[in-house]
Amino acid sequence: MAQSTAPLPASEAPAGAAGAPEGIEGVVVVPIVSNEHVRYDVEYSTSPPAGGPHLGIWLNCGFYTVPVLDELAVHSLEHGAVWVTYRSDVGGEALGELQVLAAQSSHVLVSPYEAQDSPLVLSAWARQLALDSLDDPRFDRFLEVYLFDGPTVPEPGAACSGAVGVPPEHPEAIPQQG
Repeated sequence: MAQSTAPLPASEAPAGAAGAPEGIEGVVVVPIVSNEHVRYDVEYSTSPPAGGPHLGIWLNCGFYTVPVLDELAVHSLEHGAVWVTYRSDVGGEALGELQVLAAQSSHVLVSPYEAQDSPLVLSAWARQLALDSLDDPRFDRFLEVYLFDGPTVPEPGAACSGAVGVPPEHPEAIPQQG
């Protein structure tokens, strides 16, 4: 039986602690040291990262079939994107659902990420949730809370297009206009 006590507000949750920030059980509060723009590789505290220093240009949101550069994806998180990463053991049906989700949302970024412990990881700025499947009801709830203008986003609603990346296979290409 569930306890009737309310979860700690995210601002009171200990950094790096799992719990129920914003009412979602299992979300981890990821400590972020800065959101500065850098010109070098960043060593992040989580894999995949959920915020921190990043490149000065963001990654266009969408569905990628190849790994993307962490420092580009983190800039997209700063703009309100939710980055859904998956391991190679995630099945084709789930990938199809993720592809549809990315096509229907301006701020969903999906890419493979083998160096994660769970089959699926959802990352938003300073928040992360590891899941075993898309069927988990926390998947949709995470998107509802953190996508686009979530409570932790430094630049809510900023663009997640018009920069670098052409899904599905060219995350470092610059799209051609016209």
